[in-house]
Amino acid sequence: MMNKSIFRTTLLIAASAVVLAACGGSGDVDENSVVLHRGNSAEPLTLDPHKASGTWENNVIGDMFIGLFTDDANAAPIPGMAESWTVSEDGLTWTFVLREAVWSDGVPVTAGDFEYAFQRILNPATLAQYSSLLYPIENAEAVNSGEMPLDAVGVEALDDRTLEIRLENPAPYLPGLLTHYTTFPVPRHVVEQYGDQWIQPEHIAVNGPYELVQWSTNNFVHVQRNPLFYDNENVCIDEVFYYPTVDATAGVRRVQNGELHLNNEFPGQHIDRLRREMPEYVRVHPYMGTVYFSMNNDYGPFSDARVRNALGMAVNREFLAEEIYRDGRSAAYSLVPPDVANYAGGVQAEWADWPMEQRRERARELLMEAGYGPDNPLEFEYSHRSTGDNPRIAPVVQQDWDSIADWVDVSIVQIETQIHYENLRSADYEVGDGGWIADYNDPYNFLFLAEERSIPMNYSRYRNAEYDDLLTRANQELDMEIRASMMAEAEQMMIDDMPIIPVVFYVNRAVVSPEVTGWEDNIVHIHRTRFMCLQDEE
Repeated sequence: MMNKSIFRTTLLIAASAVVLAACGGSGDVDENSVVLHRGNSAEPLTLDPHKASGTWENNVIGDMFIGLFTDDANAAPIPGMAESWTVSEDGLTWTFVLREAVWSDGVPVTAGDFEYAFQRILNPATLAQYSSLLYPIENAEAVNSGEMPLDAVGVEALDDRTLEIRLENPAPYLPGLLTHYTTFPVPRHVVEQYGDQWIQPEHIAVNGPYELVQWSTNNFVHVQRNPLFYDNENVCIDEVFYYPTVDATAGVRRVQNGELHLNNEFPGQHIDRLRREMPEYVRVHPYMGTVYFSMNNDYGPFSDARVRNALGMAVNREFLAEEIYRDGRSAAYSLVPPDVANYAGGVQAEWADWPMEQRRERARELLMEAGYGPDNPLEFEYSHRSTGDNPRIAPVVQQDWDSIADWVDVSIVQIETQIHYENLRSADYEVGDGGWIADYNDPYNFLFLAEERSIPMNYSRYRNAEYDDLLTRANQELDMEIRASMMAEAEQMMIDDMPIIPVVFYVNRAVVSPEVTGWEDNIVHIHRTRFMCLQDEE
């Protein structure tokens, strides 16, 4: 293992070099600061909580802002801005009393900031990609679609420190949902003054443990402690640099070289070597998420469920999990992973247990029934993310589909991750890879991805009124066992239609220096810096 003093000196030198290069020599990190260097997968597209959509953005935003609830070190929901709360007998009205706190510019954080924030993200003009996550709130969907005015949203400031949230249906998962960045307050006085530029370092005001110092595009995001944060006295790390480690292998190497304290991902094929070379750094843990392929149901061939099922059958998930990923992932034949709370489970494709040859034969039959064959080949493009294991997965899946018949012709294209997800959201693709990491522990946070009203997060453009109605009724059900069974029935309906192809259930992987304390492996892979420290600084 690398000597601690060498590791810390290397980090300080590397940090100084980076900041000096970015600032033209005009600035440096305080040599007395406790500085954490985090590898963070990809370059953020935004740091606006209402316009973000990536886990790598969440890692930064969640260090700067605090919602009514927040994540503890184990990513369980704990009170954030909410000092106390009550819930009505029917579960539809939650009333929160806010703690006394201020924005980083000294202006008090009020219930009005929350009311404003919910109206802002649901305003159709905001073009928030994640707004459908808030549809359990009264009138949220109607406001977001422009059918009702902004003040119809069921979030109301009763006074400066009292906030009321009214729901369309009971939501036992609400505390978890309220840890998500879509529910964070924003400083109304700053947003209204600066518009879209409010998030710039010279303007931004935050209510969380860290405030933005600099964002050097494709280089780093730099934050420092917010001395006005309500729990600042318990924060150890003074400054954080987040680096877009698109190349996970290079990110791991930077940890090995002492340039980073941690990288939040490593390639699965390297796990054996890493466990030999740096066993104290390797972290692997079950993850509440699913890798799946979306098929554009609005695009020719994929409007036909027979074609979609044929492609789903032909993917050898076990081979991908055991021979390609090789990091503990398991084959997925449902969208909702095992052990998700409030769920009956038991859902899978009817052909999940068939041998691969039988599945390929049935896939051929289905494609021929749909009109494809030697005289009418099935041709499509499979696009995939440029990060992680995805470039290695692509040719294997291409071979799976090509093996159905010689008249199936699949081309593959690699696309930078943020652009790829934008293509999925805008339906500018044919078949595309992707993944979903749950925002809260409930099956609905997976199943909403196939609701028509969830477009554009519903990448496949799947439209099934019966499915949508069943989920709506399930969410109005107060008996949690009945609700769980209805959710499973809906998922089975969707899996039988196969608008998406579940592939594997995630594990989260990271390399974390033993210097770092407070990093707790957890099912959602959220690790807030405020709970971390470096050993010599405790």
